Amino acid sequence: MALLAGKTAIITGASSGIGAAAAVVFAGHGANVVLADVNADAGAEVAQLVQDGGGQALFVATDVTREAEVAALVRAAVARFGRVDCAFNNAGIDGPVAGLEEHTEENWDLVLGVNLKGVALCMKHEVRQMLAQGGGGAIVNTASVVALMAVDAGIAPYVASKHAVVGLTHTAALEYATRGIRVNAICPGGVRTPLAEHVQQQGAGTDELALAMIPMRRLAEPREIAEPAAWLCSDAASYVTGSTFTVDGGMTTGHPTPLRVPVPEPRS
Repeated sequence: MALLAGKTAIITGASSGIGAAAAVVFAGHGANVVLADVNADAGAEVAQLVQDGGGQALFVATDVTREAEVAALVRAAVARFGRVDCAFNNAGIDGPVAGLEEHTEENWDLVLGVNLKGVALCMKHEVRQMLAQGGGGAIVNTASVVALMAVDAGIAPYVASKHAVVGLTHTAALEYATRGIRVNAICPGGVRTPLAEHVQQQGAGTDELALAMIPMRRLAEPREIAEPAAWLCSDAASYVTGSTFTVDGGMTTGHPTPLRVPVPEPRS
């Protein structure tokens, strides 16, 4: 039997990278997928891809930093499929690369708005719906290995936001453990995604440096993150809550000390 047969899953950040892979993977495991992203054209293409493969998909253009849009996303999922059983809160951005002393207030607001506030708003409305259904459900939040180890790569807002996602996940897991809602965080290492490419283009590291940090000596493909997320959302993980599930090719095991990634020089 498919891991997610008959379940309805919300997936944010679904227009590319891990989110797009999750749309295909979750649908392949039998889920109805409700896809959300600010990129409407790309998100609709992913939904069509799922449908072309025989799956059930709905795309809802959503800015996760706007509570009204998040609430509308959950309502749309219920209107189409009747309920929300699980969610993969994956939407995230890297933000500008700069030394800590160079990061602006706008940088902090932008990154924390999407990566932390966005996750919190999604959880709020997902949990409300799950409780309204009588309780029960599973939520997976995308954190990162940088939530578990120090990386000095000019991305302080991103690193701080991912640490906060882990704390938020742990808190929610405790709050809803007796009400049947499991909440976990998945912590990817180096993944071949547009976001990772964007960070490198801004001068924070190279492929060679990334591979040197990973004992398996390769980047993950997005599907390799989506599959564990699907498992965490499934009944097969019925006793797993409050975990930080690391999928990093051994990166955190091989590098217990801070990674010295070059920080861009301050602007003149």
